[in-house]
Amino acid sequence: YRGIEITEMDTDAIIRRNPAVALIDELAHTNVPGSKNAKRYQDVQDILAAGIHVVSTLNIQHIESLYETVEQATGVRVKERIPDKIVMQADQLVNVDIATEDLLQRLKEGKVYLAGKSGLALSNFFRQDNLEQLRELTLREVAAQIDSSRRSPLQDEQSASSPDQVMVCLSSRTENSAALLRYASRIAGRLNRNWYAVYVQKLSERPELVDAGIQRKMSNTLTLAQQLGATVFMYKGNDPVATVLQFAKEYRVGHIVVGNSGRNLPAWKRMLGKQTMIERLIRESHGVTIVVADIRRAAEEQKLHRAAGYLSQIRKNLFARKGVEEEQDAPVFHANVLLWNEVLEKEEAIRQLLEGLCASHPSIPFDYAWRALLEREKQGATFIGEEIAIPHARLEGMELPVLAIGVSKLGIIDSASGSTATIMFLMLSPLNRPDSHVKLLGMISKMAGDSQWRAAMGRADSQIEVMQIVRQWLEERKRLR
Repeated sequence: YRGIEITEMDTDAIIRRNPAVALIDELAHTNVPGSKNAKRYQDVQDILAAGIHVVSTLNIQHIESLYETVEQATGVRVKERIPDKIVMQADQLVNVDIATEDLLQRLKEGKVYLAGKSGLALSNFFRQDNLEQLRELTLREVAAQIDSSRRSPLQDEQSASSPDQVMVCLSSRTENSAALLRYASRIAGRLNRNWYAVYVQKLSERPELVDAGIQRKMSNTLTLAQQLGATVFMYKGNDPVATVLQFAKEYRVGHIVVGNSGRNLPAWKRMLGKQTMIERLIRESHGVTIVVADIRRAAEEQKLHRAAGYLSQIRKNLFARKGVEEEQDAPVFHANVLLWNEVLEKEEAIRQLLEGLCASHPSIPFDYAWRALLEREKQGATFIGEEIAIPHARLEGMELPVLAIGVSKLGIIDSASGSTATIMFLMLSPLNRPDSHVKLLGMISKMAGDSQWRAAMGRADSQIEVMQIVRQWLEERKRLR
């Protein structure tokens, strides 16, 4: 590359050799330009999809959600980062701890970097004070991961009157959306909750009216949200506060995270009775914690400490309940399946999946369900990225959720938004049971976020094979718990 000989890992050779386990160093490594994948973690995903177990290494500073925390602690902006969802997919995390003095000695002896580079590393990032703070951060993060792995959000005894999910409000006007997303990700991680990133597009923000730079910025923000593990929802409307609060009610959100940009309303608007979005959320919300994050500076670690008090109280209210897991798995375990060998428009795919569900469940009126699904789509597309779409609706008269899965290798197209998907989940759930709706949506999001599962679904050639892949994922999920 540019006249320099660079050695990279041969992913195809590993897959051809097909070992039981592959040991791969530096998970956050950036591949040389022109490689099949830009990042090594993407190579690892390909290897995992081939059925090969992987043991890899990762430094704490390379985790995406810790970007501001690391920058604040060390003064260094780390460029090589991996999405949090990659770390979440690991079966096990092991902290390889070493005293700061011993690590500095290894650096001086050239056991970490090649000769000539150790001195530069010691004088910049790997100073003793930096290493001590990174070591403390590592111990805290691994402890948090172990704590989370012992608790499952699907087993928590929560009713519709006890909302517990986390959502973050996004805006095209927010200057530092990345910091806001990372902060929300940390809160959701501490609570071991599902979390949602919600963007309400005003009529004045339609693509034809907004600068291309702002559109790219918003697209990057939504992509980062998905990488951090959020389920992304987009709505259209001129009252973001009403939309956000309605979403919170429907999806059992207990914590709404918003950013404080520091902008104030002009005095004349105050005289007319106008309020900021934050003020309205605080005034109009009921039974919801509004978390206002100061995103004017990178102070995420301090904010997390301030949040620790109420987070610890919330944890005390989380209890397990027998039978929830089995009830939650049932709609997925008995899902209807369709395979298409053609390109479909979104509405046609939804219609065919709904027809199959109504045939299997005659008590569901097709016209009623069809109108409810289309009305939900008008509020915002349910294409959530990773080539996944989850159209859904809550209906009166239902007792249990039902699910249909459609797979099209050639793609499902949403002409209005330009989004595409290869896998569509169609979900219908009881109107009077929002808890079952949210829990099923959370499980589907986790399944869809599994790159190995998506790769296996892409190779499936029959309805039976699709259901085998889905049920294997459910069984593996139970085993890991």
